Amino acid sequence: MAQPTLTVWKFDNPRGADEAEATLAELARANVVTLIDAATVSWEEGKKRPRTHQANNTVGIGALGGAFWGMLFGLIFFVPLIGAALGAATGALAGSLTDVGIDDEFINRVRDQVTPGTSALFVLTSDAVVDKVRDAFADHKPAELLFTNLSTDQEAALRKAFAED
Repeated sequence: MAQPTLTVWKFDNPRGADEAEATLAELARANVVTLIDAATVSWEEGKKRPRTHQANNTVGIGALGGAFWGMLFGLIFFVPLIGAALGAATGALAGSLTDVGIDDEFINRVRDQVTPGTSALFVLTSDAVVDKVRDAFADHKPAELLFTNLSTDQEAALRKAFAED
């Protein structure tokens, strides 16, 4: 198996991430991509906080699990509401995520861009056939790539593959 890739896609409506997750599951069943783990964040207008959901059938080797997603979403969406009381503890947790590129910049960027009326799909994959993935996601535009731990060249190729024709 190739090195796992973490990507975060933002959608301009609260249903976009759920719809994209369903497409991703179809691609995994067709062996177009190896889906290791996934989770969505959907934020309806007028709600104080987003709804989070881990994909139901993520039993792949290296799946991150609910504890990871819970910690990540807590740092992004809920810690600012709790305040500084948990500062040292959350700092230690956040520090453990920097190895995969999840740092304060990532947390702040997702927090600033995933707002009421939007959604985001967080995905850990490997072995993607980019052309087939691009074609399958053609109906999910506009989607904005917020984060990936791919190399600069790989990220540029991914952005080009998903660019508007």
